[in-house]
Amino acid sequence: MNPVPPVDLAGKRVLLTGGGGFLGGHLKGKLAARGAVVSAPSSAECDLRDARACQDLFQETRPEVVVHCAVDGGGIGYMRAHPGSVLTNNVLMNTHVLQSSLAHGVERFLGLSSACVYPRDAPVPMNEADIWSGYPEVSNAAYGISKRLLMEQGMAYHQEHGLSCVFPVPANLYGPGDDFEPERSHVVAALIRRFVEARESGAEKVVVWGTGRATRELLYVEDCADAVLSLVEQWSNPEPVNIGTGVETSIAELARSVADACGYQGDLVFDDTKPDGQPRKTLDLERLNSGLDWRAQVDLAEGLARTVTWYCS
Repeated sequence: MNPVPPVDLAGKRVLLTGGGGFLGGHLKGKLAARGAVVSAPSSAECDLRDARACQDLFQETRPEVVVHCAVDGGGIGYMRAHPGSVLTNNVLMNTHVLQSSLAHGVERFLGLSSACVYPRDAPVPMNEADIWSGYPEVSNAAYGISKRLLMEQGMAYHQEHGLSCVFPVPANLYGPGDDFEPERSHVVAALIRRFVEARESGAEKVVVWGTGRATRELLYVEDCADAVLSLVEQWSNPEPVNIGTGVETSIAELARSVADACGYQGDLVFDDTKPDGQPRKTLDLERLNSGLDWRAQVDLAEGLARTVTWYCS
């Protein structure tokens, strides 16, 4: 594969999809701070599932760099309830944005992937070479497969047409601006909402989904945004690259940490009739560390404190 040159974002026209979302909201400010000229249309302004609308967007904004974060996704409950729409909507958005990026000759395309791409039983820590070695965790397989296809399509465009692609695979994100609605929320946001409400109502116990034995790697959203932009600027490989902290935390440990951050002192009850999702999830960071001078700066305790403060405000 041919290496790709570094990119200076200052003065560059950047199209940010999903700019109104969780990670996208943080990226928008950081792109502007780097001097980029950012276009970040909402889904109401441009439905990326519509090929013509996507083409018109590219003709209007003429991006030199594309940062593609738009998704249809959510927590385990949402993924289990909507596999058909999750798969279809994400494949359509990813394909249309990639095709338009190729047609308009963008200088750099970054497509945000997800640790959901990994097989349910992948060796831990999860290495990028194992992404296609088995089927994803069933509860979020539709989402994981759509992200696998995004990366494969981008790699194919790189090989055939020279499209410069970057595909970060982040650990589980959390932080200010996350989606706290019950149907859509991921684990940290869901726990924060539950513990804050329990503290305010004086509830004696809080029920947590699953056994508590599953593990996750948690990455603070500001750290992720910094890593993503460093990859846009400096990365020279279209193959997937994990980004995270390298720290594995059980759901039981996480729940107790969130309870402490929320000031909740009642009991925690784990409901093992509910799914755990992926049994273990932490990422091998060797590829990232060997090619990029970036490390996560915010540890879990500090990140949870910041997130709870933001949510309560």
